[in-house]
Amino acid sequence: MNQHSAIPGLVDESRLLARGCEFYHGHAWHTEPEAAALRACEQVLRAAKGRSIDLLFAFVAPIGLGSAERAHAEIRRSLGPKNIVGCSAEGLIAGPLEAEGIPGVALLAASLPGVRVHTFSDRDLPPIPDRVDPDVLSGLTLGAGFDAEHRATFLFIDPFSVPLVRLMPALSSARRPPARGDAPAPILGGLASGAKGPGEARLLLDDHVRGAGLVGVSLSGNIRVDTMLSQGCKPIGRPLVVTKARGNLILQLAGRPALDVVQEIVGELNEAERSRLHNSLVLGRVVNEYKDRFGRSDFLIRNLVGVESSQRGIAVSDIIKVGATVQFHLRDAETASRDLEMLLDAQRLHGPALGSLLITCNGRGTRLFDAPSHDASRVSKAFAKLIPGEQLAKAGESIDPDASRFPLAGFFAAGEIGPLGEESYLHGQTACAAIFRAP
Repeated sequence: MNQHSAIPGLVDESRLLARGCEFYHGHAWHTEPEAAALRACEQVLRAAKGRSIDLLFAFVAPIGLGSAERAHAEIRRSLGPKNIVGCSAEGLIAGPLEAEGIPGVALLAASLPGVRVHTFSDRDLPPIPDRVDPDVLSGLTLGAGFDAEHRATFLFIDPFSVPLVRLMPALSSARRPPARGDAPAPILGGLASGAKGPGEARLLLDDHVRGAGLVGVSLSGNIRVDTMLSQGCKPIGRPLVVTKARGNLILQLAGRPALDVVQEIVGELNEAERSRLHNSLVLGRVVNEYKDRFGRSDFLIRNLVGVESSQRGIAVSDIIKVGATVQFHLRDAETASRDLEMLLDAQRLHGPALGSLLITCNGRGTRLFDAPSHDASRVSKAFAKLIPGEQLAKAGESIDPDASRFPLAGFFAAGEIGPLGEESYLHGQTACAAIFRAP
């Protein structure tokens, strides 16, 4: 027995370990970053009730001269977390709320007994050459903390200084092979948003605030991290094989000029689908060609960015190789909403969650949906604790207003990182969530 366990005011550490992992969140909107950080930290402290904060995800909005630095200093002073990761953003997520363009701070804190927390930055990783050799992969495995009990990794990245085209495949390859039947540990995160040029974004890592590169954290051990990636797209036409391509240009699909195929597919849409066509037509590339049939989770969605009129080709925001299977999709608010609800229904089957980190595209929110807080409100509602009816009906007892609040925080990103199949990719226009559960 701990010799201090009976002394009033001291925490019994053995009892805390028995309680397992817990998550808490806090947020505040204020033009002064210190004031916003202080109020958010006070909420976390009330919820934690004396437990140490082993990891803090922290997001600060909007970008301003010294805002992230000032908020970071107040967080360290008020909360004293053992580890901090996060970034600046143009919009924040806190519980069921999405705040777009409003200055403030959003925090997701965790007490993680039995979990190894490994923070790192790009300075801890080897340079990524065009051809990745075993020595590079070994350096990535070590630097990113991919150990035998690796559960998840989170990345927050400056969009102007990191070669993601090389980084994401290399990191995915550097993960240790999972146990038989298990999925690889997911890599999630997002690009700091709101920066108009190099050096403007801010990345938070433990005692430091950086203006370039990436920061990350890997979790290992006594925790489970499930993922949800909502691309919000509806397939149209049929799967097609790319028969001629050059770089990001698709010149032929199934032996025909790609632009002719696009026009034919659009012509077959019904009136309702054609009315939603503006800026909603995208291309899905199959990520696992060995499957016999392809579903919604088999396509990596990429934007169409132009046409090549002389050869009647189309340009895509990715490198597409000959032999790849692709299918066109439509993305709109109605489809995105339905897709998110379907994924949340599936997540509910896995039981209660401890907390969630939600990263959604800055092209979603009120830029896509008619009502504010679309993604956050639905994720929060899906996992909120229900107060029993008999407790609500009991006279003379006060109900803790925070009792049903689900610990949720995140930000609007300039690009979202999340798993599709066994690899993790940079996405756009998605809602990506990490859902923390007991193992």
